[in-house]
Amino acid sequence: MRILVTGGTGNIGRLVVDELVRSGATEVRVLTVDPVRAALPPEVEVVEGYLGRVETMPKALEGVDRLYLAPLPKTVAEVMRLAASAGVERVVDVAGPAGTWWYGVEEAVERSGVAWTHLEPGEFMTNRLSWVDQIRDTGRVRDAYPESAGAAIALEDVAAVAAAVLLQDGHLGRTYSLTGPETLTRAEMLRCIGRVLGRDIPYEELSHGQAVEMYAATMGDYARWYVDGMADLAAAPHQATSTFRDLMGRTGTTFAEWATANADSFR
Repeated sequence: MRILVTGGTGNIGRLVVDELVRSGATEVRVLTVDPVRAALPPEVEVVEGYLGRVETMPKALEGVDRLYLAPLPKTVAEVMRLAASAGVERVVDVAGPAGTWWYGVEEAVERSGVAWTHLEPGEFMTNRLSWVDQIRDTGRVRDAYPESAGAAIALEDVAAVAAAVLLQDGHLGRTYSLTGPETLTRAEMLRCIGRVLGRDIPYEELSHGQAVEMYAATMGDYARWYVDGMADLAAAPHQATSTFRDLMGRTGTTFAEWATANADSFR
C-alpha cells in the first residue's frame, strides 16, 4: 500500500510523515517543494513538487493507493481529478466546514468520486506564536477579546489522527471535528505561557478596530474575518470535542504541555 503525503515541507504534512514511519508504514511517498529543508527520513520516497503546480502531480500520484491531501483550495479540483484518474482509492484531507475557506477542499474531494475522510481541526496552538515578538520585546501582549475561547489543538495531534485514518479501515465517509482536550480563553492561554516563563504577562485589550489594524499587517484582507471570529468566540466559545480521544485512545496535548514544549520560542 503506497501512501502519498502532500505538503511534506508543511507544518502538518511533515508530521504526518513521521507518524506514518513510526507506525510502520513501508511505502510512503512525500511530495515537497524543498526536499533538503524537509529533512525527510531515509525510509521514504521523495518527489519534488507542489499541489499548486499541478503539472508535478501525475508523477507523484503514479501507483498511489492512499493520499494525505494538504489544504490548497485553488487547485484541489484538478488535483483530485488527477488522483481519481491515477486510481487513488481513498483520500484523507485537512479541510473545514461550510462557511470556511477550507470548505472548497471538501466539496472538490467529494465530487471526485474517491473515497474520503475529512479532518476539520479548529484553531491551532501554534497560532499563539503570533505573540512571540510582543512577549520578547515588550513583556506584554496587546490583543483583542481576552475572553475569546476555543479548544486549540496541537499540530502533532492532527498529524497523529491523519496517519491513523490513512492506515486504518472504518473511516470512509466520516468527518472528524478535531480539537484539543480543553476550552481556554486567550487570557488563560497567556497565563499558561506566563507560568512556563515564570512571570506574569499582562494582556492589554485592544478594541475591535485596533485589532483589525494590527492583524492587517500580517493577514491583509483576512484580518477583519479573523477578529470577527474572535468576537464570535467571546460570545459563544468553541467547546472541546472527544474526537481525538475516541480515535486515538488517549488524551490530546494540553495547551500547558504545548507551552512548556515551546517555551524557548517565547524567551
